[in-house]
Amino acid sequence: MSDKQADLAGPGIGNYEELEKMLPDDYEALLPPKEMMQAVFAVKNYIEENMCKELNLTMVQVPLIVDRDSGMNDYLDRDGSRTPIGFHITNDYDKNPIDAQVVQAATKWKRYALKQFDCKVGEGICTDMRAVRKDYFLDHDHSCYVDQWDWERVMTPEQRNLDYLKETVRTLWKVIRGAGQHARELFPQLNTDKYPEIPEELVFLHAEEILERYPDLPRKERETRIIQEYPAIFIIGIGWILKDGYPHEMRAADYDDWCTPTVSENGTPMHGLNGDILVWNPVTRRRHELTSMGIRVTKETLKQQLEITGQLDFLKLPYHQMILNDEIPLSIGGGIGQARTFMYLLRTAHLGEVTVSVWPKILKDMCRKKNINVLE
Repeated sequence: MSDKQADLAGPGIGNYEELEKMLPDDYEALLPPKEMMQAVFAVKNYIEENMCKELNLTMVQVPLIVDRDSGMNDYLDRDGSRTPIGFHITNDYDKNPIDAQVVQAATKWKRYALKQFDCKVGEGICTDMRAVRKDYFLDHDHSCYVDQWDWERVMTPEQRNLDYLKETVRTLWKVIRGAGQHARELFPQLNTDKYPEIPEELVFLHAEEILERYPDLPRKERETRIIQEYPAIFIIGIGWILKDGYPHEMRAADYDDWCTPTVSENGTPMHGLNGDILVWNPVTRRRHELTSMGIRVTKETLKQQLEITGQLDFLKLPYHQMILNDEIPLSIGGGIGQARTFMYLLRTAHLGEVTVSVWPKILKDMCRKKNINVLE
């Protein structure tokens, strides 16, 4: 059971000996660096244009830094293992200073922004978000520099159900898959028999259902097993404590709703209106997470989740007060990892082939030996 506890948060493989075994030995990029960048921006433009079209979103500016005391920053999980970078702005000779933080994601800001941009029901926003997550282990698909399409859309109380969640997920998957087809049309080198086609359909499974199949395995191993059977899945209900006494994965208590009771297709009682899209990456031969998303908390489920996690003191923060006082709308939203998506659609072995970040020498040397071109 200690393995399960250790697997709840803290992404990444965890050590470079294991990473060296995992990275492919027979790798050859399908595109040279310059064409890879052209393909990256072709995919980026396609996804932004079609996400906005399909979900009725508007591209908006997004903060890189937020006020520390606003409650807007994303803490990603609830165990305190990933903390944001903070700094003091001395403004006006320190007479009117600000204590700021670099965002880890724009999850909470987006819901506030729906009001700021006067979005109505069925309308929303999409952002080209940049963030820093200093506590990641840097491996093939984790970087301390994070880029996401953070999006949010206004919804009604009647839409707070699994059918609406699944409909939205299917729309996003159509856009992601369409971006892959678009890239292959522009860059014929991506058409290869070496890797299988991107799956047309997603399979929806609740975290509890996956646990029932593999009750003795920790979360990442359960995910690895299930996506070898279904190479594109959406896991529902991430954050609620499952029958083994652990959540599928830690999830912050103040944005996604993971406590609302639901019912599975076979009539089994479940919880949660959120989830993740995971795919099988045929290049790395590993699980590959593309996006986390969900229907957001109401004032009732916010209090319930903060009580479960022992974080009721958050309720005094301005963001949480806006939810309690019905000052910001009900919404659904998520974050799609840009570099992760480029990596999957363009069939690369490492994030560093499609994005520029900082990497330790041990990782750069390892990639060089394995014919993986990491950008710096």
